[in-house]
Amino acid sequence: MIFLVLILLFFTIEPASAFQKDGCAGDCKGCHSLTQDEASILLTGFVKKVVKVEMSPVKGLWEVTVEANGKKLPVYIDFSKKYLVSGDIIKLATRESITRERIQDLNPVDVAKIPLGDALVMGRLTAKKRVIIFDDPDCSFCAKLHNELKKILEKRRDIVFYIKLFPLESHAKAYEKSKTILCEKSIKLLEDSFAGKEIPPPKCKTNQVDENIRLAKSLGINSTPTIVLQDGRVITGYRDADTLLRLIDSKKQD
Repeated sequence: MIFLVLILLFFTIEPASAFQKDGCAGDCKGCHSLTQDEASILLTGFVKKVVKVEMSPVKGLWEVTVEANGKKLPVYIDFSKKYLVSGDIIKLATRESITRERIQDLNPVDVAKIPLGDALVMGRLTAKKRVIIFDDPDCSFCAKLHNELKKILEKRRDIVFYIKLFPLESHAKAYEKSKTILCEKSIKLLEDSFAGKEIPPPKCKTNQVDENIRLAKSLGINSTPTIVLQDGRVITGYRDADTLLRLIDSKKQD
């Protein structure tokens, strides 16, 4: 993924004509337009297919959804239709990447393809909002996220977390630890591992860890923690409780 590229857009030689015309105030669509066909012509040679065009969160830019390597990605075209911006738009106040969130929204996974029989459960099984977490028992950020999940469950009875163990190759002991935890179906053992405590060898034979690894790779998941929301959105990395609640309660925007 390309990050922070071509952000010289706002220093072009004709800022007034590019971003605002006489009489244009508030609703930029009243003065500017970009159709899907126009975007396709402008991006000839850059992408194979333009899926959708809409106003970006940043005034002066169109967000153009394109298909590349089997995924949908947002790129940006300025109102003058002379410049392409390919990279992250980051909200300075929160340091969050709007672009990454859009990529997650545009590329949901099929939650029905994720079996939950082996998952560790946190919360009430009858809860309406199901969230799947791919965790590694030796992942420090997974441990931080785990504490945030507990905070959420103290407030909300309508959310349940299903934890799928996905040990990374970079953590040499995580594979055997995952087998032990799955054999015992034990949240406590997972928490012991997060706390740096010794985990005993597995007491059963199971291929479930290998199945989880294959599943994660088939879904394009390659890091932990990875959060899969009920609508299929994939959130990578640690989030605090408030941010995660906002994501869980929000609806995917197509």
